[in-house]
Amino acid sequence: MKTWHPDLSRSNSPRYMAIADLIEMDLRSGHLVVGDRLPPQRELAKRLDIDFTTVARGYLEAQKRGLVQSHVGRGTFVTGGLDSERRGFSSAMASDPRRATVVDFSMNMPPEPDNPDLLARMREGLSAVAADLVPLLRYQGFGGTVMDKDAAAAWLSRRGLVPAQERIFVTPGAHPALLAILSMLAKPGETVLSENITYPGMRSIAAQLRLRLFGLPMDDEGILPDAFAEACEREKPKAIYLNPTLQNPTTLTIPTIRREAICAVARKYHVPIVEDDAYGFIPLHAPAPLAAMAPDLTWHIGGLAKCIGAGLRLAYVVAPDSRAAWPFASAMRANNVMASPLMMALATRWIEDGTADTILRFIRAESEARQALVAAMLPAGSYRADPISFNIWLPLSNGWTRSTFGTHMRSAGIGVVASDAFTVDGTPPEAVRICLGGPISRPSLQSALEFMAHALEGPPEMAGSFF
Repeated sequence: MKTWHPDLSRSNSPRYMAIADLIEMDLRSGHLVVGDRLPPQRELAKRLDIDFTTVARGYLEAQKRGLVQSHVGRGTFVTGGLDSERRGFSSAMASDPRRATVVDFSMNMPPEPDNPDLLARMREGLSAVAADLVPLLRYQGFGGTVMDKDAAAAWLSRRGLVPAQERIFVTPGAHPALLAILSMLAKPGETVLSENITYPGMRSIAAQLRLRLFGLPMDDEGILPDAFAEACEREKPKAIYLNPTLQNPTTLTIPTIRREAICAVARKYHVPIVEDDAYGFIPLHAPAPLAAMAPDLTWHIGGLAKCIGAGLRLAYVVAPDSRAAWPFASAMRANNVMASPLMMALATRWIEDGTADTILRFIRAESEARQALVAAMLPAGSYRADPISFNIWLPLSNGWTRSTFGTHMRSAGIGVVASDAFTVDGTPPEAVRICLGGPISRPSLQSALEFMAHALEGPPEMAGSFF
């Protein structure tokens, strides 16, 4: 409805809130009806003589209230608010609203499946597992049953890994596995190496274990082998932690030649490698894991959080040899007892019947589509990303700092995390991680990205013109 011209003086709220208020008022009065198309954001901003950012925030607020819905390439349409939600609720009567949770968009999550056929297939797997519900509620030995380890081996084979079953463990997530491995390899006060910009969970684990985390300099292909060798000479590290594929947060993937050079240094100095392969299953043709190049040195962690779902709380760990497997099992049992048998059974079912592969294909396709939205809005070279990563790494300019940018983006519906969370040594760069995954819809993401792109066109004082 391109003739809609709201009178902002009718609301005492801040101008962006007033836009959402007036959409709701006009719905109640009948001036707007379900299906009406709202004016494009830039056009409305020009009509009202206000900043585009204000209109963008207003439309986002209206979308949060369920008043409107945006469609890529078509525009923003009135959907009817709560009445519309009630009309559609019968299709999800089995859902318990008490299970609804506040989503933390700062977490680097994969896009969530929304295809009805895929969701039905996932539920079928859950129903099949429920047939064994009583035995799945019992205690089980740590590391998974033979059946679960067979499924883990089949899944790991997609990364070119074929370890003996006694070296494979099903653990309750990558995080506790990292905690157990590092507690075995290093004592309080000893040094562990990592990328200088690294996964925040690794920083937390090192602090918890009172380890000294030493960050290595990086280029566009990962850590520098010469710097790694120099640190081995000087720091005498007990291990090196790496996230080599679609690294969180920079999205870089270490190429094969650099991986071989890193393994050569690790072998020369007898430094164990802890390989966090959380994103290794996402690319169709990722380089071989470090565990395939230096199996006798590498602890490989193939988490399922990013390639199937974080709620499973499962990871497949490959120990470097059977001798190392026993103390690892003891450390894991002491902290976690076991992974959930129910979740192990569900993951095994999905791997065996192909559902896991279907989820993975969805994640790849949706991530690619979301990255295409970013590429259409931000200048090439202004950020770092992979075509199928869940996030971008955004260096800031035009006077933006990581603090001011994070504050400005807080209401936009996408997760922004300042570089401080990822920096091991030195002053954090003026950069942020922008998360694109999770339950946010593609149209909502597009609106948020438009809001972000407009802000980045000028200095922060230009973007703060709404009240």
